[in-house]
Amino acid sequence: MLYDRSLKIRKNNSFFLFGARSTGKSTLLRGLFSPDEALFIDLLDQEVFGRLLVNPSELNEMLAGVSKAWCIIDEIQKIPALLDVVHQQIELKKFKFALTGSSARKLKRDSANMLGGRAFLFRLFSLTSAEFGNDFDLESVLAYGSLAKVTEFKEPQDKVLFLKSYAETYLKEEVLIEQLIRSLPPFKKFLQIAATNDTELVNYSNIARDVRSNPNSIMNYYSILEDTLLGFFLEPYHTAIRKRQKHAPKFYWFDTGVRRSLAGTIDIPVVPQSFEYGSLFESFVVNEIYRNLVYSGKSFQLSYLRVDDNIEIDLILERAGLPTFLIEIKSTTYVNLNHISYLKLYKKNFANSVTLLISRDKVRKKIDETLCLHWSEALVELDLVK
Repeated sequence: MLYDRSLKIRKNNSFFLFGARSTGKSTLLRGLFSPDEALFIDLLDQEVFGRLLVNPSELNEMLAGVSKAWCIIDEIQKIPALLDVVHQQIELKKFKFALTGSSARKLKRDSANMLGGRAFLFRLFSLTSAEFGNDFDLESVLAYGSLAKVTEFKEPQDKVLFLKSYAETYLKEEVLIEQLIRSLPPFKKFLQIAATNDTELVNYSNIARDVRSNPNSIMNYYSILEDTLLGFFLEPYHTAIRKRQKHAPKFYWFDTGVRRSLAGTIDIPVVPQSFEYGSLFESFVVNEIYRNLVYSGKSFQLSYLRVDDNIEIDLILERAGLPTFLIEIKSTTYVNLNHISYLKLYKKNFANSVTLLISRDKVRKKIDETLCLHWSEALVELDLVK
């Protein structure tokens, strides 16, 4: 099934398109560019990969033989040296390029030529709820995620099999082949723990003890997850950045299905009112907000506030010139006064702020100045979807 992607790319300039594997980068570009207007080069094709790895300048010869305006190169991080050739071609103004990648790690490590602003940068994520349209099913997305490839399978068993193979493919092709780590066993154990701890504060020392490693290695592991686009950090809120560094961040996996697969829970049904359901719902909502904010192209800042182990505001959304949103996320289908207690307590500390409770309750309410909305309506209130 083809979806109307929220990411809108203008075809007036070369660009990078980064996204985790199976988010649909190639499919998006093949829908955007016809074979008549673009030369497609897939670096997952071993024959093409081998030739260009040995001699990156052969790209010049390949381009000389076509009369098309665009060249699309899939998985550019596999041969960073190609970017020097791309740079030259852009300077000659003979071609525009669309360059996809599922990892920025190798490009950073090899100090790759990132084209000095000559190419725009776009990111593609798992499908948003809006991209599903009427086909959206919250329970399915919480259980199996919303990778574009997952949506091709109708049976839950097939979704599970795909997500299990996805985890193995990630370990083999993104981590081992690219030599991002020296030893696989502790990293595999880390992945399970990090996936289990999705939406929770990151405690490097505790994870290091469980993995039998050290905190610096755990920090490096998390940076690998970021660079391979499997998630993002949510930093603690504070008006002084100096003080912010004293508090632990949270880490949010980019997809609930990938998270459950790596955590080893993908075979277990997701049960409403369980702890896992609440965590998955929070992850889903935060990712929905994050994806739509990135797609909007507008500047924003997301954080969370934790006063102590018992008091937390799940999400703080700041955008220039707009009120600060203090957001609490609950998976309940019936909200009441108890659910807004922390928002009510800390609203006075934020000038020009709006408190918002996001849940599965379909009834729009306002409780003590806090707007209580179903998650889909909240996205509209935040001006993230139309």
